[in-house]
Amino acid sequence: MVNYIIRRVLYGLLILIGVNLLTFILFFAVNTPDDMARINIGGKRVSADAIAKWKTQRGYDKPLLFNEQAQGVEKLSKTLFVERSLPLFALQFGASDTGRDIGYELRQRALPSLALALPTFLLGVFVVVVVSLIMVFFRNTYVEFWSVAFAVFLLSVSGLFYIIAGQFLFSTVLKLVPASGFAGGLDMVVFLVLPVAIGILSRMGGEALFYRTMFLEEIGKDYVRTARSKGLSESVVLFRHVLGNALLPILTSTVAVLPLLFMGALIMESFFGIPGLGSFTIDAINGQDFAVVRAMVFLGSALYILGLVLTDISYTLADPRVRLA
Repeated sequence: MVNYIIRRVLYGLLILIGVNLLTFILFFAVNTPDDMARINIGGKRVSADAIAKWKTQRGYDKPLLFNEQAQGVEKLSKTLFVERSLPLFALQFGASDTGRDIGYELRQRALPSLALALPTFLLGVFVVVVVSLIMVFFRNTYVEFWSVAFAVFLLSVSGLFYIIAGQFLFSTVLKLVPASGFAGGLDMVVFLVLPVAIGILSRMGGEALFYRTMFLEEIGKDYVRTARSKGLSESVVLFRHVLGNALLPILTSTVAVLPLLFMGALIMESFFGIPGLGSFTIDAINGQDFAVVRAMVFLGSALYILGLVLTDISYTLADPRVRLA
């Protein structure tokens, strides 16, 4: 078990190193610091002195990989790769192009993103699994037919429509919840009810159809017929045996998504004014803050790889045979 986890962690670390190298190439070789300076200063007709000053103020004036003007070890250490790329592995994100402490911003915004992501994730998994099992329980009936039709409808509608319609109906017309904003403590519940509900509704269509297909495949297997021959009711067969044996596919589609939810729903946080990691990323993209974008790309990759490692570990807990692979 320990060796299996170590192998998975090492694989994830290699992937993260590759992502970091690719990000460095894209941000510093393809999109050079001179390009960053022109974009931030404004326009292509910018003087060389203005570009040099902008780069010096933000530490972008050093060579990429090798500093010929430095002495000794500083030939390698006084480079953009060592100063801007390697510290990310120690979660040292430095300052943004506008002078803000990125690490401080991430710590302040992690809680709002988690407050939105965690209930959306947990309640979403519960609702989708239960709805899918009910569809299978009433298979070949009008309940299944209209449930599938409704799921297809939900799948066909853009998530942006749910946000706009939800804000208009529940905030503008009914005035039940605020249209946007965020508060600390228990007051945050009022601001999170609508985005959490919309987050669950927007993912219900596709995932309900996926789980329904998976459960229908399971009920045709021999162990289900054996359970029925023993006199077990259909509800017991579905909620105990079928659900238990379908645990691995459920883990595949849920655990790996959790880090992405923690990064924040980009559109959801922006529309509802939630000061989380998602809105932080959107603001950085709109403001051409490349340091923040680079840090968020690295953090998102690290969290996604962590999710994959957690998925592999959960596999071994659900089915010990997996660790032999």
